[in-house]
Amino acid sequence: MAGDDRVQVRRVYEEPAGDDGTRVLVDRIWPRGMTKERAHLDEWCKEIAPSTELRTWYHHDPDLFAEFGRRYREELTEPERAAALAHLRELAEGGALTLLTATKQAEISEAAVLAELLRGDGG
Repeated sequence: MAGDDRVQVRRVYEEPAGDDGTRVLVDRIWPRGMTKERAHLDEWCKEIAPSTELRTWYHHDPDLFAEFGRRYREELTEPERAAALAHLRELAEGGALTLLTATKQAEISEAAVLAELLRGDGG
């Protein structure tokens, strides 16, 4: 599996970094005010995003992050999301991968859960 330094999480609003590798947006909704040119995306993998119900329940409450992660991992076993996760694994095995999100707290986002899974730390 990819090493820890090969899977990163960043906000899509940050300037791209030289070590980003493949840049993939993992949000279901396009980031407000962001143009495709400014995003510098290689892919938009909206299929991997948590369900609207889970996202609405979670509302990025830090106290709910552990439970959000558990529920999201369950959702990732659904066929469409599982296929998208397998695709992200392939990208990570091929080189550096940066998972992008628009949330203000990327460290408690679906991108953080995905990075943990792709690094082999959580799942």
